[in-house]
This record gives sequence, C-alpha cells and structure tokens, in this order.
Amino acid sequence: MEIRPATTVAELTAAEHLFDGPVRPDAALRFLETPGHHLFLAYDDPHGDGTPVGFVSGVETIHPDKGAEMFLYELGVAEGHRRRGTGRALVHALAALARERGCYGMWVGVDTDNEAASATYRSAGGKDEGEFASINWSFGQGASGSASGHG
Repeated sequence: MEIRPATTVAELTAAEHLFDGPVRPDAALRFLETPGHHLFLAYDDPHGDGTPVGFVSGVETIHPDKGAEMFLYELGVAEGHRRRGTGRALVHALAALARERGCYGMWVGVDTDNEAASATYRSAGGKDEGEFASINWSFGQGASGSASGHG
C-alpha cells in the first residue's frame, strides 16, 4: 500500500467513490488551495489503475491560547479493503503530518454507535475521552449527505 497527499482535483475526483457524494470541482480546488487543509489517499496498487482505496482528511485548527491541533475531518476506506490496516495507516499518516507541522494533538468526532471507526482510531493510538455532543448549524450550502458523516 502507498499513501500520498492529494494535490489535484483529478486525484480527488478519482476518489469520489470513497466520499459521501460526488466531488464538486470548485470545492475540491478550494480545499487543495487552502493552507492547513490536508487529504491523503491510499493506493493498494499504485502502479495499476491508480484507483484510491481509502482517504483521510484533516484540518489544522489554531487558537491563541492553545496553538495548533489537527482535526481529523473524515476517514473512508473502500468496502473490500476494510479491516486490513488501511484506515490505521491513513490515520498514522495524518498524525505524522500533524506532528511535523507542530500540532500539539489531533482529535476526531465519531458517532458513539460507529464501532468500526472507533476501533480504527483506537488501534491507531487514539484514546476515547468519553461522551461528546455535536451541535451543528446548517446553512444549506454545499454539504451533500448527512452532517454527521465525519467519522
């Protein structure tokens, strides 16, 4: 398996089967051009057809009294590639980048009934810190799928 950062809209479009909905070229370009936004793609056979089998995205957040931390925004692995270490490897890649960029930590929100995601994050070194409530605002722009599909 090879993991590498996505750098083009074409790479993101080739991975859209892993996302909640179709890639919007305008949003993909904005994501790629915005500092602090990161997306890694996993390839099972990088010399084959080049179809990604997984991804992880993260966003650096910065606060005046805390410094920078990485928010693991979303993780997705193709059905036939789950439970083979792909998700864990992607989380490790994002964590390594976070350390490299000076982040003091990394966090992810996960639905409490999403046992597969929780197991993946724990196997990658994450620690469950207990109950967490997510309060959302919807402005009706852009998001396809559910607002809770972040992990």
